[in-house]
Amino acid sequence: MTFVDLPAPAPGTEPHCGTVAVLAFDGMAPFEMSSVVEIFGLPRPELGVPWYRLFVCGETREPMRVLGGFSITVEHGLDVLASADTVIITAVPDVRGDASPALVEALRTARARGARIVSICSGAFALAAAGLLDDRVATTHWKYADLLAERYPRVRVDPDVLYVDGDDILTSAGSAAGLDLCLHLVRKDHGARVANAVARRLVVPPHREGGQAQFIQAAVGEVAADDGIGRSMAWALEHLAEPITVADLAAQAHVSQRTYLRKFSAQTGTSPVRWVLAQRVAASLSLLEDTAASVEEVGAAVGFESPVTFRHHFGRAMGTSPSAYRRTFRTTVA
Repeated sequence: MTFVDLPAPAPGTEPHCGTVAVLAFDGMAPFEMSSVVEIFGLPRPELGVPWYRLFVCGETREPMRVLGGFSITVEHGLDVLASADTVIITAVPDVRGDASPALVEALRTARARGARIVSICSGAFALAAAGLLDDRVATTHWKYADLLAERYPRVRVDPDVLYVDGDDILTSAGSAAGLDLCLHLVRKDHGARVANAVARRLVVPPHREGGQAQFIQAAVGEVAADDGIGRSMAWALEHLAEPITVADLAAQAHVSQRTYLRKFSAQTGTSPVRWVLAQRVAASLSLLEDTAASVEEVGAAVGFESPVTFRHHFGRAMGTSPSAYRRTFRTTVA
């Protein structure tokens, strides 16, 4: 492989916090790559932080077909991919086929340089082919999990999570979980306030609770803003610091508690109690980062009855304690 420096930024462009390269290939579905482009490629000067420089790379400069009846061409090859700070593989052409030797070499070169390597959905198969997932916990789309474990027995496949953060190597489940992982990368790089702002612009939750199991039997439905369930959720977000019961939510939706529970589960794939807990944990992130309030005060501010309850639910959702999260993501507090 010929190693090259990444193209210099154009004069007058904003500073960046790192380079991100995503792989395009013939026959790919556009959603995952478009998600990466939306998060890392769209300039966001309004956030007041250095943003990323994104490069879409490919093994060929010839037009590549995309599902849906159109084609794309890319300006950068695998040499640029191997030079990036973060390398993202969104999928592979064939989960039963072999990754190309050129891609395997590029991934190994990037990893040897210390790059952060990321896969979305079936992209884990490319990382596994390069040996980057040996003796690591990783995930992929639930329908590919058994095949990944069969083809690469040294990979410890966890089929029940939305993504796995292995610090330098991160893997995510199916297409939408790629958004979760990309927002997680922004959170690691810039903190919860910036990640939440990006999530709001995408109109997606900044952090989803749960794992893949909840999506295997039925997809999560969309909640219309003018629907009773949607109204009750908006009300809950404005009253997180207060006690919130199913009766309160049902009253906001103007339905019985039994009807509310049924409709809420059908439209969101979870229960009202679990959803409220997830929103309270999400609301606590920016307080832990940007304020000097104690953990006890933060928990009370987002509606947890006691510090013990706050720590318990925070640990279940985030995989760490509020104090450890604050040490990792704390910003300077005036």
